[in-house]
Formats: sequence, structure tokens, C-alpha cells
Amino acid sequence: MNKFVMAALGGTVAGALLTTQVAGPLLAQEARRQSSVYEQLDLFGDIFERIRAQYVEEVDEAELIEAAINGMLTSLDPHSSYLPPKDFDDMQVQTRGEFGGLGIEVTQEEGFVKVVSPIDETPADEAGIEAGDFITHVDGESVLGLTLDDAVELMRGPVGSEIIITVVREGIDEPFDVTIVRDTIKLTAVRSRVEGDTVVLRVTTFNDQTYPNLKDELEESVEELGGLDKVNGVVLDLRNNPGGLLTQAIRVSDAFLNAGEIVSTRGRNPQDSDRYNATDGDLTNGKPMVVLINGGSASASEIVAGALQDHRRAIVVGTKSFGKGSVQTVMPLKGDGAMRLTTARYYTPSGRSIQALGVSPDIVVDQPPRRPETEEEDTNGSIAARNRSEADLRGSLDNDSLTEDERRQIEEDRQKAENAAKLREDDYQLAYAIDILKGLSALDTEDN
Repeated sequence: MNKFVMAALGGTVAGALLTTQVAGPLLAQEARRQSSVYEQLDLFGDIFERIRAQYVEEVDEAELIEAAINGMLTSLDPHSSYLPPKDFDDMQVQTRGEFGGLGIEVTQEEGFVKVVSPIDETPADEAGIEAGDFITHVDGESVLGLTLDDAVELMRGPVGSEIIITVVREGIDEPFDVTIVRDTIKLTAVRSRVEGDTVVLRVTTFNDQTYPNLKDELEESVEELGGLDKVNGVVLDLRNNPGGLLTQAIRVSDAFLNAGEIVSTRGRNPQDSDRYNATDGDLTNGKPMVVLINGGSASASEIVAGALQDHRRAIVVGTKSFGKGSVQTVMPLKGDGAMRLTTARYYTPSGRSIQALGVSPDIVVDQPPRRPETEEEDTNGSIAARNRSEADLRGSLDNDSLTEDERRQIEEDRQKAENAAKLREDDYQLAYAIDILKGLSALDTEDN
């Protein structure tokens, strides 16, 4: 018994010695680190005082501190930044769906402003700005060396005023100028239309109105087609959608899922991680889906595309998405400003991060350059010859094997085919998506 007690006491003493030996250096290391931090803060204070006292011109102390804060945040990653009170107000207005500006979502790359995507039916979109464009100058002033916020501030101005931006675009040898008239940007988060028997839902942004808009637009299109049993599928068009609110991305994904994980976020600390799951209720009752993406599809768009792809709920078509797989939290600060800080990465249901990689489509389909709108210069008359048929010949015989109803059905089917052909010229990617749904519908009909 005594031997057992002594062994236990020996173990206790050894444990105490080990704790002391390990904890001692760790505490000393932490103390040195804290000392170094305070020394750096003293250095910051010293530099601030010298600038204020000795800089060649009088400086605004508040602007100096604001610049230091913003520099600290922007050094972390391209999406963390300080929001002065005005910018914070603008951001809150933007998430509600209306703001002033050009209508582009931008980031910074290699010192220049890069367009993530133009927003549909905005001045930038109408002026021909494209995802992937680099903006090098604003009204002749170079943006090289400016922070992203400063560059964006250069592009802001009164509604109705003109701005000239210099653009560098891949495939074009020389930079070129684009003149844009600033306007109030009213975002319609979701628009729908019917193409044949397919419902096309175009989602341009993820703001407070996205899910309510999507639900209403889907219901209207389904009613136009005569009910869900008349719908062969849904195209969810997320091209050039720069993202927005995480909550809305989750609700849009949930609109087409009955169960399972939608997205998870993982922060620095395990307690900061979250997992979001779908609830029962698919707005389309499981109708086939195609999701369209491209290089302008970012953030919240990628969450939706990744969730529907991982659950095999939709076929993803187009080109690789932008690859923004981080979550920013906006934290209000003293003085009515705020801090936008990257606090987590998000992961699709299969556990993959799309940070810097993007969502890869199941079927890669490039959007070919648009053909000229007119084909007047057809010297050989080939177009006219191509469009002639037996029915155009003088004295041709009538078809006596068809009833009026059959003839009418043939004409309607032909018109649908011609509309589809025109759509392939206007928007090849969308036409491809609709063709996929037609094929799936035909297979389903044969199986039944």
C-alpha cells in the first residue's frame, strides 16, 4: 500500500514539475509577445505625432487615423475594409435594393480595379462593361496605387453626371475608353420569363428582396404555363451575379431542396462555425433544373450553385465561377462607421471550399461572340435560297393528309423551334440549358 501511495505521489510531483517546465517558457513567450505589441503601438503613436507636427502641410488627424485603420484591414485580404459612416449608409441602402452609381461589382487585382460583374440593366451593363474587365483610369486619373475604396470613390458622383473609364480587356490589344452616365441603380433581384415550356429565373443579386421576388416570379411563370404539370423544368440564371447576403443564398437554395446541408461556414474558432440545412418544401416539386454560371458569378451565387450541384438537384452549365469562398461580417463601430472583416470560409455540402477555385460546371459551355445583327451583305442570295421551300413554288400542291388541328400544331411546333434557334444566336448558354431540360423531359415522357 505504501509503495502505491509513494508511486502516486511521485507521479503528482513529476506532473507538477512537467507543468512548470512547459508552462514557464510559454508564459514567458506570451509576455514577450505582449511586450512587442505594446512597443509597436508606441511606435504607431510616435509616427502619428511626428506626422502631425512635422509633415510639410497641416494634416487632418481623423483622416490619418481612418487611413491607418483601413490600411490595417485591407492588408488582410481584398474583402476586408473600413466603412466610414457615409459608405456604411450606402451599403445598407444597397442591400435594400436601390443606390446610386454605375452598376458594377468590383474587386482589386494587381493594383487595378477588376470588374467582377456588371449588374443587369444598369449604366455599366448598357455601356458594354464585361466581367473580367480591368479599370485602369477614371476620368484620366490612374487608379494604380489607390485602395479599392478610394478607387470606388473616384467612380462615384451625382446622378446624371458623366464619367470616362479606361478599360483593359482580354483579347483586345489596346486599352479603350468607355463613357458612362451615372444613374440611380434600382435592382430588380429576380426576373422571370417563359421560354417554350421552361421557366427562366434570372437572379441578378442577393439582397433583402431576392427570395420573395423569386417565389413570386416563379408562381407567375408557372401560372402563365397553366400549372406545374405543364413545366418541363427551370433554369436558374446566376451569370454575372456578384453575390450579396448569405441569408438570401440559403433561402434560394432551400427553395429547391427538401433536406440536407446547404452550406457550412468555418471560422478561426470552432464556436464561430455554422451549418445551414434545407427544410422540407421544393417550390417546383422536383422539376428538372439547370443552373447557369460564369466568371461573374461570385460569393452567394456560388453557394447556391454549389449546393444544388452537390445534391444533384441541378445540372450546372456555363464556365467556371469567380471563386470567392469567404464570408464577411459587417461590424458597426463607434462614430457610425463599420468594419467589414473576413471571419470565415464557406464550404459546399460535400465539404469543398471554392475559394480561388470557383464552382466548375458539369457541362462547360462558352458564350460565343455575338454575330452581326444584320446579314444584309449576302451577295450570293444564299440566305434567301436557304429559306425557300416547296410551299413557295408557284402552283405547288397542297398537303391533303392533315386536319386543320394537325396543321396548326405543326405550325406551333415550328414556331417554337424557330424561337429556339433565335435564342441560340442571342444567348447560346441559355439555349443550351433549355435544350438539356427538353431532353430530360423527353426521356421522362418515354419512361412513363
